[in-house]
Amino acid sequence: MRNYSAANKGFTLIELLIVIALLGALAVGLLATIDPFEQLKKGRDTSLRNTVSEFYNANLRYYATKGQFPWGTSATAGSSYPGFTSTITELITVGELKNRFQELAGSGNLAKIYVNSTSAEHISACFRPESKAFQEDLNTIYDSSGATSAVACKSQTTGTAGSDCWFCIQ
Repeated sequence: MRNYSAANKGFTLIELLIVIALLGALAVGLLATIDPFEQLKKGRDTSLRNTVSEFYNANLRYYATKGQFPWGTSATAGSSYPGFTSTITELITVGELKNRFQELAGSGNLAKIYVNSTSAEHISACFRPESKAFQEDLNTIYDSSGATSAVACKSQTTGTAGSDCWFCIQ
């Protein structure tokens, strides 16, 4: 029978290395599950969706009070930012958007939005999602004009593509 003293209590170097290796393996597995880059893309897409929704709803409120969209009664071909800067300015002027809308949304986010009006009473605001979650969302079946995409999108059961699939609010 061995007699251990207080100086011999503790872990050996081998035991510590095994525990550190196990913790490292668990950390790698956790990072693979979380995928931080996908989370960043999802955050950007969520921000874009909120900006698109705010812009779209402001246009609907403008239409409800004025009987036309800020660009008039005719249909307009689709445009991206800064093509609709005057529309944003008009919506801010009449109080449908916050004064700092452009600053808060950011020109980078606004440049990813495509706005289209195919008739005097229709508007679609779209963006191309980056994250897998938004590419698989049921609203990601459109092209940039707001029409149903000719390409099979990831959100459809047979789709695997997604380069021409846009998330639209209309």
